[in-house]
Amino acid sequence: MGGKLSECFVLARKDENKGKKHKGLIVVEPDLEVAKSFLLKAKRNIELCSFFKEKGFDYKLPEEWFYTLYYCALAILVVFGVESRSQRCTGLLLRFLKDKYLIDYEDELIDRIQVYNSKGKESYVDKREKGRYSSLIQMEEVLEEYEDMTVLCKRAITQCEEIVFSSEKFVLPEEILSILRG
Repeated sequence: MGGKLSECFVLARKDENKGKKHKGLIVVEPDLEVAKSFLLKAKRNIELCSFFKEKGFDYKLPEEWFYTLYYCALAILVVFGVESRSQRCTGLLLRFLKDKYLIDYEDELIDRIQVYNSKGKESYVDKREKGRYSSLIQMEEVLEEYEDMTVLCKRAITQCEEIVFSSEKFVLPEEILSILRG
């Protein structure tokens, strides 16, 4: 397991022990109701995207697409009993779980919420921030990807539902549990 993912758990635990809100990943009780709520929020975001498109709020769409995908990610983490307060850590844990074959979730869905620090690499997070922080209201490139992003978000919801409503009991792998004990 990568050092960056380990840091997400270790630093969050240190913050919590100091009485601070953590900015990483902590282990909590798995909670199907919370997972269902995140799924509902993701579905509502798709409705919101339709509204924003109709009303000409193009600049809001990348943010809502991102958060649709992110809510799905949070739903998956909570069935494993993990709370996240970090987009970077959420992406790292999802990638780890997928690479360990513990979830069946498309790479693209994980890549779209991944945060990259290097200047030369643009992520979907960068597109979301462009919509949010630029002066642009009308964004032609956003409208051009509307249908594709709607399909992608719906695919994320479907795959997330398959995980959340699975009869399988999801357990964090020993590699993570050993970090928590150490």
